[in-house]
Amino acid sequence: MAWKQLLLVSCFSTAVLLLSSMEQKIFMQESDASNFLKKRSKRSSKSRDEVNAEDRQRLRADELRREYHEEQRNEFENFVEEQNDEQEERGREAIEQWRQWHYDGLYPPYLYNRHHI
Repeated sequence: MAWKQLLLVSCFSTAVLLLSSMEQKIFMQESDASNFLKKRSKRSSKSRDEVNAEDRQRLRADELRREYHEEQRNEFENFVEEQNDEQEERGREAIEQWRQWHYDGLYPPYLYNRHHI
């Protein structure tokens, strides 16, 4: 029975403390509330400073996005160029190996420098 009374008293004191602290933090003075609502209603237009700040943020985000995509494009172009260079080198090596294998010593080792009969 004693623990029930202790629990009830602690819950009641907690509720009183919460209500007293929430009342101070949640609710504001009437004048502050009306000023807040006057300052920014749904239909009120933004101030010139707010519009300029939002425009600057939007332009900065666009610039960062553009720089990122340009960097990605440059990296991809470099990758493709390296791949093409490697492919050309492998092809050149294969052609050179073919020429060395089929060279008979009579003519210069060029693929298209043959005598046609």
